[in-house]
Amino acid sequence: MSSETWPPQLKEWVATCLGQMTDANRAEAQTELRQVIADAFTAKTLWTTDWAGVQLQRFFYLKPTPVVNGLKRKMAEPAATSKKAKKSSAQKSTSATTWDLGDQATLNRRAERFQREHEIERQKNLRIQQQQPQSQQGAALKANPQGAHLFNRIWRADSPSTHGSNPDNPEADPNVPNWDRHTIVGTNQGMFKDYLRLTSEPKPELIRPYPVLQQTFNELKSRWQSKCPYNWICNQLKSLRQDLTVQRIKNEFTVLVYEMHARIALETADMVEYNQCQAALKNLYELGIPGNVEEFTAYRILMLLHGRNKSELNLYVGQLTPKQKAAEVVQHALRVQRALSIGNYHALFQLYLDAPNMGGYIMDHFMDRERAKALMIMSKAYRTLSLRFLYNEMAFDSLGHAREFLAAHGVSAFTNPNSPDTEKILDCKTAFPLISQAYEEKYRKVQIKGAV
Repeated sequence: MSSETWPPQLKEWVATCLGQMTDANRAEAQTELRQVIADAFTAKTLWTTDWAGVQLQRFFYLKPTPVVNGLKRKMAEPAATSKKAKKSSAQKSTSATTWDLGDQATLNRRAERFQREHEIERQKNLRIQQQQPQSQQGAALKANPQGAHLFNRIWRADSPSTHGSNPDNPEADPNVPNWDRHTIVGTNQGMFKDYLRLTSEPKPELIRPYPVLQQTFNELKSRWQSKCPYNWICNQLKSLRQDLTVQRIKNEFTVLVYEMHARIALETADMVEYNQCQAALKNLYELGIPGNVEEFTAYRILMLLHGRNKSELNLYVGQLTPKQKAAEVVQHALRVQRALSIGNYHALFQLYLDAPNMGGYIMDHFMDRERAKALMIMSKAYRTLSLRFLYNEMAFDSLGHAREFLAAHGVSAFTNPNSPDTEKILDCKTAFPLISQAYEEKYRKVQIKGAV
């Protein structure tokens, strides 16, 4: 069962207690908090308990004290002269009662008043625990492991940070979350597994361990090279990524998985999955994990050019390292940026034909937009243009592709429409308003699926 299904009142109570703990009382308060929740879970009273009224016995000063708003004003008022007036005054006082949860200074002063007594009690409990065997110290929660697991789930979901020392490292900072004790290690030995969105806490028997994931990755590479359907490959790669995520595996193998999926997504025009992989790779590279940083830096520049996000593009390019700028793939992307900025469409279309790696697949998404803009400029400068010239100049795949592009943009103003494609001549004066209207309708706004 997911932590989201636990009683909201219980979550609020736990969060309030955690927020009011201090370094002096944190260990004892956490122990008592676990015991209270475990007992309620065993008695099946999680949903029937009035958690707002529950008060820890040893640390009762964690519970905020009710403060009557407007108390000074009421003291200044004349005393009630009749029972009716007294009753009305009491009702007003009750309705004005609230919990001052934000007055941290008051809570700190209140905690200091009890500090000496509870410090003595804490030292006494520590001596008792040291004298007892290790097996008896956590007997209450160990007798009910489900209750202990319940507290861990609520703790992780609702506490701003999970404090706790690492028994393997006595010098560890107790204020730093110890995530390793919650890490899942899979036990599933199956090589392939369908991707399913997690709706509850993952189970180890459904998660593949690291060696199995490596075997799965190698097999998926082989099957993709054998022309396996993309839908199945994508499903398996998402499942592989999920198993890496729930086990908190972040290393060079993780980078390889995301890079492979990103390239396959580009090849199949799946921009949703590509953008997810690109975002994950950005975080992995920032952690210092090695990979093809320069290649995906170039892809990032081309994607920003696709989205016409000039402010973010300028910021991103300004943060590139000398090593990244010196890479050929990054230099190609920067030349594309310059060609677009100065309107050098001849250079742009040549760069499109010479795009390295998977860069051409990204440029595919904004080439028609730039072709339409280039055609608008050429239509103002020329009276006529041959279809063969457009095919050669704007990097179309064929004469038929060039003719289909013009038809898709409502431009069919040929001076000789019945001639073959090799002889067709475009009337620029008639074509200009048509291509201008098509540009406004199709490309004025950029929509990128899966953009982050």
